Amino acid sequence: MIPLKDTWNARQNYTMLADFYEFTMANGYLQNNMQDKIAYFDMFFRKVPDNGGFAIMVGTEQLIEYIKNLKFDDEDIEYFRSKKIFSEDFLDYLKNFKFTCDVWAMPEGTPIFPGEPMVIVRGPIIQAQLVETMILLTVNHQSLIATKANRIVRAAKGAPVMEFGTRRAHGYHSAIFGARAAYIAGCAGSACTMADRHYEIPAMGTMAHSWIQTFPSEYEAFKAYAEVYPDNCTLLVDTYNVLKSGMPNAIRVFNEVVVKKGYRPKGVRIDSGDIAYLSRKMRKMLDEAGFPDCKIIVSNSLDEYIIQDIINQGAKVDVFGVGERLITSKSEPVFGGVYKLVAIEENGKIIPKIKLSEDVGKITIPGFKQVYRLYSRETGEAIADVITKFHEEIDDTKPYTIFDPVHTWKRKTLTDFKAKKLLVKIFENGKCIYRSPSLEEIRKYCKEQVDTLWDEVKRFENPHKYYVDLSQELWDERQMLLNEYSN
Repeated sequence: MIPLKDTWNARQNYTMLADFYEFTMANGYLQNNMQDKIAYFDMFFRKVPDNGGFAIMVGTEQLIEYIKNLKFDDEDIEYFRSKKIFSEDFLDYLKNFKFTCDVWAMPEGTPIFPGEPMVIVRGPIIQAQLVETMILLTVNHQSLIATKANRIVRAAKGAPVMEFGTRRAHGYHSAIFGARAAYIAGCAGSACTMADRHYEIPAMGTMAHSWIQTFPSEYEAFKAYAEVYPDNCTLLVDTYNVLKSGMPNAIRVFNEVVVKKGYRPKGVRIDSGDIAYLSRKMRKMLDEAGFPDCKIIVSNSLDEYIIQDIINQGAKVDVFGVGERLITSKSEPVFGGVYKLVAIEENGKIIPKIKLSEDVGKITIPGFKQVYRLYSRETGEAIADVITKFHEEIDDTKPYTIFDPVHTWKRKTLTDFKAKKLLVKIFENGKCIYRSPSLEEIRKYCKEQVDTLWDEVKRFENPHKYYVDLSQELWDERQMLLNEYSN
């Protein structure tokens, strides 16, 4: 892998990419001698996009790079001075800024559920507050695209999905990191050359209609392309008429050029028309011409529902190219992760904090926490997640009772299960202590973990609600705070 910083400065200093209120609050904390107060913040999300059964955590690697580069330069200090609202003490603080927090995160590729801490930051409140925007920006975006991509990959039922959305992404970073997230979630490759250059995500693509229009005829365009790429010849057959000209000309060139040079044609692609109908006709023509191994590739504003429908209609598609509806998660383009204070320390003691709301879904889970995933030892399937206080240990050698945090009479005692902690420490006192896995390792882990979920959780329509419970100790603490602050 060629480091991204060599040709495209993704590792530049993003310290100033923060909401302005993070700096006004920081100045206020300093003026009130609270700069060393230890605070705990959780990043979590409240709702799965597209009313799905689960989401996928992605973005930790970029989060690590951001934190490693936190610093303020002279121009930053002068900018704050020019605002005439920040104290000189605060400017001195920024000039000598050093990140000393502890950070925990779920590994990239982990299926995640509403309410669970995805990232936890513990440290001096100024520092812990400062990283809010970039944590949300980084993890929200890639988790959104990974979640959408995985839905599309599952809809394709084993047929490769190519991420084709570079030109429709919301900016440079979105194109590159979106391709990364899509690949982790199961896409076979990307049209984004830079994603291949920096992440070794297979670059995929053939030709545009402009190639064919440039030549005097469709046949001559196909022939010229085949002469250049006989060993990797995929032809776009819908510039004029798929069945009357595109396919006959492609088959003619396959025979006259590709086969004569000792190769087999790789594929034909369409980007318009009735995909189900055309693909069936194309498959018949290819088979009759002696090219049953030639792939049919389709694109054209696809998503999981369209893919599912055309497969159910008997489409003969080997590869799907999905662009704008994947790279922008067009159906629901906001992930909705939030970053909330959940505890502070007083004289070394953790004091849980809670945010109340008339909207029950916005009431937070207080305290310093860990998330356990419980798996069946018999089947390997994920049974439930349990959010606990951080010091708690779930002993999977003994029976353990889980219960619904709202409908508490719904209880189940588990016996033959395995418990796994999901949050891992990535920074200690500001120093990175975590080795980021390779992209292939993350991709493999993601598939393995998604495969542990029940099929009912993976439904596109009305998925089964996966159980996310609280430990008894954490439930009691939350209930105590609810009672205290609601009176």
